Amino acid sequence: MIELNVNSLVKYYGASKLFENISFEIKTGERIGLIGQNGCGKSTLMKILMGMEEYQSGEVSLRKENKLGYLNQIPVYGKSTTTLEVLGMAFEPVHRLRGEMEELERKMGELEGGQLQRVMNQYARLLEKYEHMDGYDIETRIDKIAEGLQIDKAMKELPFDRLSGGEKTRVILGKLLLEEPDILLLDEPTNHLDLVTIEWLEGFLKEYRGAALIISHDRYFLDNVVSRIYELEYDHMEEYLGNYSYYVAEKERRFLIEFHNYQNQQRKIERMEKQIERYRIWGTMRDSETMFKRAKELEKRLERIEVLDRPVLEKRRIRLKQTEVGRSGKMVMELEGVGKSFGGRELLREIDLMLYYQDSACIIGENGSGKTTLLKLILGQLEPDCGTIRLGAGVTIGYLPQHVEYPDEEQTVLEYFSRLHDLTQGAARSQLAKVLFLQEDVNKKIKYLSGGEKSRLRLCSLTFEGASLLILDEPTNHLDMDSREVLEETLADYEGTMLFVSHDRYFVHKLADKIITLKQGRIKLYDGDYACYQEECKKELEGKPTTAMTNPGRERPAGKLAAAIGRPKGEKRQTQTISQSTEQSGKRSGRRLEQLEAVIGELEAEEKALRELMEQYNTDGVKLYELHDRQSLVKSKLEEAYTEWEEIQL
Repeated sequence: MIELNVNSLVKYYGASKLFENISFEIKTGERIGLIGQNGCGKSTLMKILMGMEEYQSGEVSLRKENKLGYLNQIPVYGKSTTTLEVLGMAFEPVHRLRGEMEELERKMGELEGGQLQRVMNQYARLLEKYEHMDGYDIETRIDKIAEGLQIDKAMKELPFDRLSGGEKTRVILGKLLLEEPDILLLDEPTNHLDLVTIEWLEGFLKEYRGAALIISHDRYFLDNVVSRIYELEYDHMEEYLGNYSYYVAEKERRFLIEFHNYQNQQRKIERMEKQIERYRIWGTMRDSETMFKRAKELEKRLERIEVLDRPVLEKRRIRLKQTEVGRSGKMVMELEGVGKSFGGRELLREIDLMLYYQDSACIIGENGSGKTTLLKLILGQLEPDCGTIRLGAGVTIGYLPQHVEYPDEEQTVLEYFSRLHDLTQGAARSQLAKVLFLQEDVNKKIKYLSGGEKSRLRLCSLTFEGASLLILDEPTNHLDMDSREVLEETLADYEGTMLFVSHDRYFVHKLADKIITLKQGRIKLYDGDYACYQEECKKELEGKPTTAMTNPGRERPAGKLAAAIGRPKGEKRQTQTISQSTEQSGKRSGRRLEQLEAVIGELEAEEKALRELMEQYNTDGVKLYELHDRQSLVKSKLEEAYTEWEEIQL
């Protein structure tokens, strides 16, 4: 059943058109991913569906009595409103119903006879409705959602306005899930969630009874949750019937088909233009009206062709390219017995860790477990309460923090980059263009940059500096999917050592060869990528022995393994066979063309001779009839020869 239908939607901002001709539908129970380039209008589209934004033309149709729920901006509540009260607001209709029931209960104590019976009947109807709305299970439902989103008892009792931005997002997401709308509209729901909470949300959405339209840059999340992808383009909505991985493969397949069709059409047009030219030359040389006629017919066919646009697979993307990385010693970093406390709370204790040259290690853990604190200790921004941190010989560190700040944000992008790296403005512009600071963008003041733009600027510096140890704290935050993929490709070729924190499982899976978990102040190291880590976690749950090291600084873990991926067997041979077949086919076509041209020449000469004879015997009806029959046969053969000749040429 169609829950929501959008037809030919057009949206302007002032005189600028954001998108047009946008049509799609959401069916009962579907999980749909909405993706597209940054700034293409995904969030605006959701606001239009909610009635929060106007649109210029088109139609948005919602099934009668359907309810939409939207996760976007954080609302403001009274200073005394607690987190628990915010969650309880999801059940306002139930609370109102409960209030009506309590009023009727009060009346029942005062009435008797027929009036009492009428009130009791009314109460029975409200009670049935209350039970249907699961009114008695409100507390249980709140506890279930709160546990999944890691909203503990202390957090429930805190005033909502005292929570951090990430905590507020989790609470509002919890309230939205408790409301159970028919269609969930989720704009980056995994922002500010740790891996455990993201995995819980995935499970919840899989079992959710309603439909969901989800904007997300979390590719693992989209793979695990959605069964359909809508890609928002400027002039249409492209549909893919699968998850994100299917979308990537299918998009490339469609592009190859479109590009193949485009190339074939371009070749056909070129051959038709040459053929028209040949017909005209032949018509002049042979004084053949037929040739001129064929040229005109071919011109009309050419005019009727709807010329395909050249397909474009990749839009403008950042192009990070690292400079030569300084070679560090074999041992890059060693932590021994490191501990750190804040306000009497022991955040890190007895941390032993050793990283070697070209290791790529990812730290994962719940929000507030101390991941960023551990990075700051390694960077020297914080002092450990106990233990030692040593860096190896020749180690230079490049750091990308979670929230990028600059000492002087009054500087322009160009001024900052050229002064920092002692470059001419031309050389600085060249580097900045790789991260899409183009033309007048370089003259923007840093204070006016978005979070994603600030991250791009810092990433440009890191790859330009060529540090031997990269420390990255949530490096994919604020980056769109294309930019994340470019960052992955750049870091996959990085010759130094990496230590990073990330909740982007796609990113972790592609880059990490070691996983470091941080829980209750202690670390555990898993030697392998994210898939190996998941397997080890399963073994731990089943009580099987694992290879995880709880004291990873005491022995050297296995080094990075590199596997060369060769050409699949038979591929080269197959390519040669296709090439040979194409060449042989070309030779056969050439010979046939020569034969046809000779036949056409003979038939044209015969047809011309027949015309002359028909003029000579124009008074002899019997002879004229014979010549006409012969001319019809020659014309038919000539038409067949022309058609075959054109098919080979075009």
